[in-house]
Amino acid sequence: MAERPEDLNLPNAVITRIIKDALPEGVNVSKEARSAISRAASVFVLYATSCANNFAVKSKRKTLSGNDVLSAVEEMEFQQLLAPLRESLDAYRRDLKGRKEASEQRRKDKETPRRDAGDEGDTGPADGSVGDEPATDEAAADEGAAEEAAADEAAADEGD
Repeated sequence: MAERPEDLNLPNAVITRIIKDALPEGVNVSKEARSAISRAASVFVLYATSCANNFAVKSKRKTLSGNDVLSAVEEMEFQQLLAPLRESLDAYRRDLKGRKEASEQRRKDKETPRRDAGDEGDTGPADGSVGDEPATDEAAADEGAAEEAAADEAAADEGD
């Protein structure tokens, strides 16, 4: 828990931005009013968190869920906030699900390399070699024998 009461305040820049967005242009808010709004917002967040925690404890959980927060807001009798909160929570869950599916798809695409005949998806020689090095000792022996045979042929052609 916070050691000093000032630690419980929300950042002034955030409060100022929220106030500006909520009010019409040209409306000025005094420093004292911003401070009072900030304190009220902090108290609301602490109270909502405490109520949500009570729901989590009743369910024998240590982690607060979105449903705990919705139940807390309902218990605090802020029914006008329930619909927008549910919509935001649903949108968040849809976004999270979409990100998870996209991440899984990228992971699957990485795991299964595409192999198109002769296209840029070709992963290299069929024997598994990399660059100029053969993949196995057996392949190296085959390659050495082929080079030796080619050298013998070239020498025989020169001798003719």
